[in-house]
This record gives sequence, C-alpha cells and structure tokens, in this order.
Amino acid sequence: MTPTLRRRVFLVAAAVAGGLLLWGLTGLPDYGVYPGPYGDVLNAVAVDERKATNVVAAVTFDYRGVDTMGEEYILFAAVVGVAIVLRAQRGETEQLPDEDAADRRAPGTSNAVRVLGLALLGPVVLFGIYVVAHGHLSPGGGFQGGVVLATGALLVYLSGEYVTLRRVRPVALIDLAEGSGAAGYVAIGLLGLAAGATFLENVLPLGQPGALLSAGTMPLINLAVGVEVAAGFVLLLSEFLEQTLVLRRPGEVT
Repeated sequence: MTPTLRRRVFLVAAAVAGGLLLWGLTGLPDYGVYPGPYGDVLNAVAVDERKATNVVAAVTFDYRGVDTMGEEYILFAAVVGVAIVLRAQRGETEQLPDEDAADRRAPGTSNAVRVLGLALLGPVVLFGIYVVAHGHLSPGGGFQGGVVLATGALLVYLSGEYVTLRRVRPVALIDLAEGSGAAGYVAIGLLGLAAGATFLENVLPLGQPGALLSAGTMPLINLAVGVEVAAGFVLLLSEFLEQTLVLRRPGEVT
C-alpha cells in the first residue's frame, strides 16, 4: 500500500469515526440534567438499605458488586501481563545501562527533593489507608486509596535512587498481596453462598450509618481492592524501573 493510499484510507476512516462521535454527542442530555430514575431511587433508599453514606460505594460494591469484581480483575490481568512481558529471561544478568551521550552528566537527587519526598511518605500512606478504610462513608474507596498507597513507593524512588526502592520493597510480599487482594474479593462473595444467600450478598451486620464498622461486607471489599490495587501499581512501577537496567545474556555483544 502506497503512502498516498494509506493517507486516503485514514482520512475516510477518521471522517466516519468523527461523524459517529458527533452523532453520539448530539444525543447526550444537557449538562446538569439527569434523566434518572436509577440514581434518584438509589439516593433515596441506599443509606437505609445498606447503611453506607457513600451511595457510590453502595452501588459499586453492593448493588452491582459483580461488575466491580470484573473491573478489579481487568487490572489484575493487566499487571500480570506486564510482569510476564517484562520478566527477566533465563540466563540474563543485570548490567548498568550505557551512557550514549559522552559529555552528559546527570545530576543527582537534590537534598530538598529527598527531604520533601521522605517527609511526604508517612502522610501519603496514612491518607491512603484513610481513603480505603472510609470508602463506604466518604468519597474514595479501594481503587482510589490503593493508588494513593502505591504513591508511597514512587516517593521512595523520587527521594533517592532505584536501588533504595529495591531494598525496601519485599517482592514476595507484593506478589502475595496482589494475589490475595484479587482472591479476597471472591472469598467475600463466597460468604453469601455460605450463608445460604447469593454470591456477593451483603450478609454481614450493617451497623449504623456513619460508623466505621458499618455497611456489612463493603469495608472488607474496599480493603481487598485497596490491597490489590496498591500491590499492582507497585509491581508495575518496579517492572518498568527494572528496564532501566540492561539485561544481557552471557556472551551477548551490544
């Protein structure tokens, strides 16, 4: 296929896709107009039925908990895929990357960045735990809190060097947390079957609205998701940073 023909095919496809996109946008309701009725119904009944003051969490982890489990496993599969693609091959050894720019001198991490990064580490981790633990009470939850927790590992890297992160990250524990978080969601769902109800049925005591120990199984699901998301993103960060080290087979010439 010639460049001219490829360009014409692209322009035709882009015109068709753009037309379909505009057609879809013209059918959207006006900004701020909600046609309902599902959101209105849930806002009216969710707090009384599930004792969760965060109605979004009640929807994602209770009313449509199976869908959310699928979303968690999409992330889990993506992390596993990255780990498989970027894994070290048998017989490869680590070597420092070559510096192709002869006169380039990369500056080291400044003391200000080190101090600020390490000072933020504790508050960031604490905030992540808060977001996960209070996901059924206020905006947040396992997905958001897990990302915040993983930011702690990024701060360790930004505050020093990758060798520092390698020393403090327990690889086996991260792998265990990734798998346990994903399996924990299913295990909580099986509680419903064990209680004679349906899968992911909210069978634990609901408590009182606004209390930390309320909403039945929702805090447990938030915890499982938070652990899986945090471990997954730390694993992704580690795998990508590992690629900064050149992996060569014995006798390989570059």
